[in-house]
Amino acid sequence: MNLHQLRFVREAVRQNFNLTEAAKALYTSQPGVSKAIIELEEELGVDIFTRHGKRIRGLTEPGRAVLRSVELIMQEIDGLKRIGKEFAAQDSGSFTIATTHTQARYALPRVVQAFAQRYPKVRLSLLQGNPKQVAEMVLKDQADMAIATEAIASIDGLISLPCYQWEHVVVVPHDHPLTRITPLTLEAIAAYPLITYDSAFTGRAKIDHAFQLRDLKPDVLLEAIDADVIKTYVELGMGVGIIAGMAYDADRDKGLRAIPVGHLFGTNVSRVALKQGAYLRGYVYSFIELISPTLTRKLVEQVMNGEKEMYEL
Repeated sequence: MNLHQLRFVREAVRQNFNLTEAAKALYTSQPGVSKAIIELEEELGVDIFTRHGKRIRGLTEPGRAVLRSVELIMQEIDGLKRIGKEFAAQDSGSFTIATTHTQARYALPRVVQAFAQRYPKVRLSLLQGNPKQVAEMVLKDQADMAIATEAIASIDGLISLPCYQWEHVVVVPHDHPLTRITPLTLEAIAAYPLITYDSAFTGRAKIDHAFQLRDLKPDVLLEAIDADVIKTYVELGMGVGIIAGMAYDADRDKGLRAIPVGHLFGTNVSRVALKQGAYLRGYVYSFIELISPTLTRKLVEQVMNGEKEMYEL
């Protein structure tokens, strides 16, 4: 048994059981991958994959158990490599964050700026997607960290910690009738066409749930993944916008007024998610502390080590 065989098994699964693609990803030959997997199966005495002719189609039941062990072993190997790199260069390296547009555009700029000033030798990358996509990026080792809303809180294989709370706001032109209604109600909002987030983003589920509880069916005229797009169409008079509070800037959005609606749609929590068992370099802890000072390195290490299972704001 060797590490190459384990890498081949993991990559075959990642490439949807396509050995040709697995071989390309690992810069080797397809026959070599196939032979190594067969040799591993013979050594273990079980079939890892189900087959149709020469093609593999899926994992057998013992194969799923083998894959879990392979993932743990390869994760430990990656951790050992990172340890060596960190002690060789404490303040340099690469750091990839997967996050949503709202976080990248509104919540992270000052954090990223402060981090870049503190660690000028670290190459920082931001990948964007919806909460499910950014979680997958971390699970597949395409990113070191995910930052999104509650949607990433209960995904197997991730450790998730809350960073900060926020509420939605309704955005309308300054002379809009909703600005004269206090307190604002769901019925009043539902009387107008709505422009808000796509269902995969930024607390949209809470918005829909609030209307459902009151048996209201608002006319969602337009869905977007970008608050700037939502605000643009609100300024054109096409409808009432519902966006994350952090996405409204009174200085920039001078043509709009924001009305807090936390009393209608509740409080949302942005979270940071890390791969369970991952080895974190020192500057990753520093980045987390910049996002939320309450998330100290000691606390994060406790959670990563399973010493403290729950932490909430």
